[in-house]
Amino acid sequence: MQRRERTRHLIELGGLVQKAGLVELTDDDRATLYGAMLDLAARARDDGNALALWRRRGKRAFDAEAEGQDNAEGNAHD
Repeated sequence: MQRRERTRHLIELGGLVQKAGLVELTDDDRATLYGAMLDLAARARDDGNALALWRRRGKRAFDAEAEGQDNAEGNAHD
């Protein structure tokens, strides 16, 4: 992966952490965020269904957000 692509990827991942509310929830405590992510990784290793569940939840959230933006844009043009 090229440096610019990697940087963009890392910024997008940080955006997801922010979007999920984890920065605010942890009061921007990096040790807490890292600990939570380590716990998520351990759960994913121990529970084969966790990744599928998280993927479904994430997809639904992205879809709902996109639908909300479409509705907001449609209303802005009315």
